[in-house]
Amino acid sequence: MAENVKGSKLPMEGKRNILITSALPYVNNVPHLGNIIGCVLSADVFARYCRLRGYNAIYICGTDEYGTATETKAMEENCSPKEICDKYHAIHKEVYNWFNISFDEFGRTSCPQQTEVCHAIFKSIYDKWLSENTIQQLYCDSCERFLADRLVEGTCPTQGCKYDSARGDQCEKCGKLLNPTELKNPRCKVCEKPPRIRDTDHLFLELPLLKDRLEKYISEMSVVGGWSQNAIQTTNSWLREGLRSRCITRDLKWGVSVPHEKYSDKVFYVWFDAPIGYVSITSCYTRDWEKWWKNPENVELYQFMGKDNVPFHTVMFPSTLLATGENWTLMKTISVTEYLNYEAGKFSKSKGIGVFGNDVKDTSIPVEVWRYYLLTNRPEVSDTLFTWPDLQAKLNCELLNNLGNFIHRVLSFIAKPAGRGYDSVIPSIPDDVSGESHIQTKIFADKVVAYIDQYIEAMEKVKLKQGLKTAMSISSEGNAYLQEAEFWRLYKENRPLCSLVMKTAVGIVYLLACLLEPFIPSFTREVFKQLNLPAVTHVSLCQDKGDIDRVKRPWDIISAGHKIGTPEPLFRELKDEEVEFYRKKFAGSQADRTVRAEAEAENVAGQLKKTKLSIIGKEEISLNP
Repeated sequence: MAENVKGSKLPMEGKRNILITSALPYVNNVPHLGNIIGCVLSADVFARYCRLRGYNAIYICGTDEYGTATETKAMEENCSPKEICDKYHAIHKEVYNWFNISFDEFGRTSCPQQTEVCHAIFKSIYDKWLSENTIQQLYCDSCERFLADRLVEGTCPTQGCKYDSARGDQCEKCGKLLNPTELKNPRCKVCEKPPRIRDTDHLFLELPLLKDRLEKYISEMSVVGGWSQNAIQTTNSWLREGLRSRCITRDLKWGVSVPHEKYSDKVFYVWFDAPIGYVSITSCYTRDWEKWWKNPENVELYQFMGKDNVPFHTVMFPSTLLATGENWTLMKTISVTEYLNYEAGKFSKSKGIGVFGNDVKDTSIPVEVWRYYLLTNRPEVSDTLFTWPDLQAKLNCELLNNLGNFIHRVLSFIAKPAGRGYDSVIPSIPDDVSGESHIQTKIFADKVVAYIDQYIEAMEKVKLKQGLKTAMSISSEGNAYLQEAEFWRLYKENRPLCSLVMKTAVGIVYLLACLLEPFIPSFTREVFKQLNLPAVTHVSLCQDKGDIDRVKRPWDIISAGHKIGTPEPLFRELKDEEVEFYRKKFAGSQADRTVRAEAEAENVAGQLKKTKLSIIGKEEISLNP
């Protein structure tokens, strides 16, 4: 493997090199379930899948730490922006560790590398693609400061909306991007007094001059990369409205400084510098970061995010990179989620509505259940809804009665003492018994191969929900196979044929553990423990190499004579009274719980040093030899 001195992965000749990012979560609050499925969890599933296929993939993420929201939060908590970032970075990291998110690097945009990369890009585009202009901005005489986007609220000017708490940069209700001066009845978020309009000089990225280059990139890559439909629609709406010059500086103190004498008292706009964070965090991962980011011939860039982040990744960020004239690795595929809503309405960081990341670890519901539920409910084409009864149904019907039932039936029967089972030893199959000649087994194996084809197709297209559904279908087929074969009867009446059925079924148990690893890695770890197998495997799904042949013969996946471990139930039923308890528990003020979580944040950094997350994914499981 090509490595630098730190042991980091670098692109390799002859391999498929995939660079994966998820939208950098903003650091001013605790992430909720909608944030988690919208970016980091979805990207984690794809990263794990890529590793299973043997692709040379890295997953880069980190906290987005600059900008108005951080300054605002610091004012609220009477501390410095850096203290806010330190506190919430630790909280975010703990939450993602609990969710088994397998980052190759989880960094911060407040690192020195961010300033270095931002300054380099700025200097390369300054002469040709930036303009200076005097704009009118809201100024609060009471606070003696210009009000950046998120320091002002007012009534949305959009016809038919009129939301009275629209932010200066975007209306949360209708989603329209705004300038603060467009707001009706504006007010300062700090002192609540009305600001006045005042002139201030800023720098602008001339998007209209980059229009041809940008449209060429979008028209080509949206097809080649199979962009999700919501990403295409959002991007096209920006293009239809006409590209405008975009201000890239702000009158703030907390941010990346502008390396220009006239603008030395300003910082870069967070939506100019935040996407550059992908690059700077990669530079923290490896000093040879350009081999990932300036290597479009050999590297594919996949990016995951919620729909509100789309234009900054399909218009602003690629325009900035194109403007440098350098050979950047531009995004190939973008996977965009709609919103995950919570029972009575939307998740809201500011209002504290919904289940937050620090809440889930305090429930008795294990991480694999949370991951499974969020991924089956992933809002790929439309908004979806989190409800406790739905989580209960997914757990009890799909995980417990389908997946868990199939695996436990197989392993517990093999574990039974001789005379009732196989004494925990995988049976051998006599020469006169063949999976190809036993019609039920052959039909079952053919169905499994067809499902694997569908699984690979879905995952390659980043249709994660479909990939999960397909894998679970194999479990359903496994239950039907056991029932139709009546293995309990065969054990008494036709032991050789029963051995074929059970050896086939245990091969499917193994295969399911592999296919579901990207989705529920803690489940996979437990299944391998019960199979008494090391996490390193050599099953491959690379059909172009003919490796699918092994899957076509599931009765040969695990060798005869292998002794399995101790079977135990993999899932526990979630009862009605528990669901009612959680509904009541999380119906109160989420803000109160968030405050309590923040009070514990000082202990998080120390706890993280003591807690070693066991991650399955990077090198432990492989679907390639």
